[in-house]
Amino acid sequence: MEAAQSTKAPTQRFVDKFARIYTPTVFAFALAIAILPPLLMDGEWFNWIYKALVLLVIACPCALVISTPVTIVSGLAAAARMGILVKGGVYLEQGRKLEWLALDKTGTITHGKPAQTDFFSLNGWNERDVRSLAASLAVRSDHPVSIALTNAAKLEGIELRNVENFEALPGRGSKGVIDAKLYHLGNHRLIHEQGRCSDDLEARLSTLEAQGKTVIMLTDEQSVHGVFAVADTVKESSYQAITELHALGIKTIMLTGDNVHTARAIANQVGIDEAHGDLLPEDKLKAIESLLGKAVTVGMVGDGINDAPALAISDIGFAMGATGTGTAIETADVALMDDDLRKLPRFVRLSRNTHSIL
Repeated sequence: MEAAQSTKAPTQRFVDKFARIYTPTVFAFALAIAILPPLLMDGEWFNWIYKALVLLVIACPCALVISTPVTIVSGLAAAARMGILVKGGVYLEQGRKLEWLALDKTGTITHGKPAQTDFFSLNGWNERDVRSLAASLAVRSDHPVSIALTNAAKLEGIELRNVENFEALPGRGSKGVIDAKLYHLGNHRLIHEQGRCSDDLEARLSTLEAQGKTVIMLTDEQSVHGVFAVADTVKESSYQAITELHALGIKTIMLTGDNVHTARAIANQVGIDEAHGDLLPEDKLKAIESLLGKAVTVGMVGDGINDAPALAISDIGFAMGATGTGTAIETADVALMDDDLRKLPRFVRLSRNTHSIL
């Protein structure tokens, strides 16, 4: 609470500046009333001192100066009791101005715990070998999609292999050398960049993505050898949260690294106004900058490292406190401690109530 209070709200900063001038001015004026009339006009000391004290009581800035930080602290404490950790009064007061709220998909709107639903191998490759290669790369990543592949492989006793020169490819997937051969495990974007997406494969991928599934593929230096699809479930609270945000006049937009088809399917499911997919971290950043360029107040909600740049540049960054990465929580201005998106409209209502009291 002390750290949060160190970032003062705009109203509190104004009152502090006002009090520096107002308080000594009132005191000097009261002192003059108490002293000058008895000295210069033969006034009665008791009467003029009494009038000076009355002036001090009437004009005393204590109520104004003290009530402002007390209101902010009360608002911060009320938010904390709701499971909303606000890192400063400035964000609490600014919440009432939110016009757009951007949201990540995986781990924010969905549970972030997808499960593998589909798999098929290509080019006559042995299915077990393909799954072994893919799981060996996936096990080194903490991305929810990679975790889904790893869990499915472990359940079926798929053997993992040694990986050398492993490297994460932000917004795309990962790569590594297995048995002296380079393999990539990546999303639709990566396959397009490698020029390995045929018309037949594109059609099969589109069918899976239209079902709201996330598709990743295993490739070597020649072609795609395995296709995996995973599906995540939407949080029960997401639809209600979006509905309440719309009722408060706040528009919503989804920014995700997942494919466009999946993004739109999930967005339609929960009622989000706009959906943009296939976004790298820098693309999310540019999307927020574009909204900020329209002179509107923009919030960003996310849980991953990929969301951190967008969280940092938005007017108010919201991190999912339970499943979010340390980077996201550190970067954000507000943390939702149990990852319930319904806390977003509660935060906005609390901000508006705090402002009306101020």
